[in-house]
Amino acid sequence: MTPFVAYAIAAFASTVALFALWHSFKGFRFSNPLFYGVAATEVLLVVAGVGALFVGGNQGDPILFWSYYVTTLIIAPAAVVWGIGDKTRWGTGVVAIAMLTVAVLSIRLMQIWQGHG
Repeated sequence: MTPFVAYAIAAFASTVALFALWHSFKGFRFSNPLFYGVAATEVLLVVAGVGALFVGGNQGDPILFWSYYVTTLIIAPAAVVWGIGDKTRWGTGVVAIAMLTVAVLSIRLMQIWQGHG
């Protein structure tokens, strides 16, 4: 995973997190635009994973890398389910925290990829 890809995913996930925080502060429920942002983040993660699978060059521990990757993939759908199910402002707050977690984990994936595991 190149630094450009990792930082692009982190920046996009952080933007979605800010949007979710705005939803939470305004007391809005989980909305379609928020869903599309989380879904786009998930698509970016899948594309990065496919690229990592076929590009190769992984210098770090592959088991550690792929376990972090699978965990990162699971976080966004779990947050969406929680956000839709919780009709209070905290449902979107969970989505915001999840997207910040995805941002941090994408940078961690880059570090593992580069062998700084």
